Amino acid sequence: MIKTQLDKYIIEYETQDFIKDDPVQFIHKFENKEDKEIAGFIASMFAYGKREVFIAKLNHIFSLMENKPLDFVKSFDCKNNNLCGCDYRFSKDCDFVQIIKVLNRLYTEKETLETLFKHNYNGEVWKMFQGVVDYFYSHIDMDVTKGFYHMLPNPEKKSAMKRMNMLLRWFVRKSPVDIGIWNFVPTSELLIPLDTHVAKISRKLGLLKRNDNGYESVVEITNNLKKFDPIDPIKYDFALFGYGVNNKV
Repeated sequence: MIKTQLDKYIIEYETQDFIKDDPVQFIHKFENKEDKEIAGFIASMFAYGKREVFIAKLNHIFSLMENKPLDFVKSFDCKNNNLCGCDYRFSKDCDFVQIIKVLNRLYTEKETLETLFKHNYNGEVWKMFQGVVDYFYSHIDMDVTKGFYHMLPNPEKKSAMKRMNMLLRWFVRKSPVDIGIWNFVPTSELLIPLDTHVAKISRKLGLLKRNDNGYESVVEITNNLKKFDPIDPIKYDFALFGYGVNNKV
């Protein structure tokens, strides 16, 4: 019964019309694969709070980059940069500058975000996240605030890692919304991007029994969604969104 209802919501909401109001829109603005990767990485870090607020902030950031994320990262000069006004809620300009500096280092070394994630993937998504985050932490070379660690949270703390799971969904799944440009992680290994809203809906549907919204809850919901589709369980992210919209949860 629940599966039938959720399958209908997937058909209704996993469409191109979904893109215009979602942070995934920033990936779709670019043609080059590496531009897409950098744009998605940045968009995912800022994707919390009110949508209209963080989308406006992201539009501002990409305008500062002249809508050329790869070129901006590769030519970035910390001493002469124009990233003023990139603070957002918990994070300050300096936190974002540090992230761009690390990206500059990565791309200067002839690597990419894809190779960084792929190098750290050995069949376990959570350990991959840890390796990626550790890379950024290990190259901090300026003063940052707690906002840096909010944008790139530590998987060791067993938080939901909502935004990084969302990023991986964008890059691994292929659909009218997700772009499917990474093929080294199977869709069956993706984890649900869990926030308080998704958690509330999941409890209402019986997909989540736990009271917290951390790592264990991510696993519980994902495992229950695998009962509906073991190959592509995270397509139900769209169904949970649709259920929330239609039932005003």
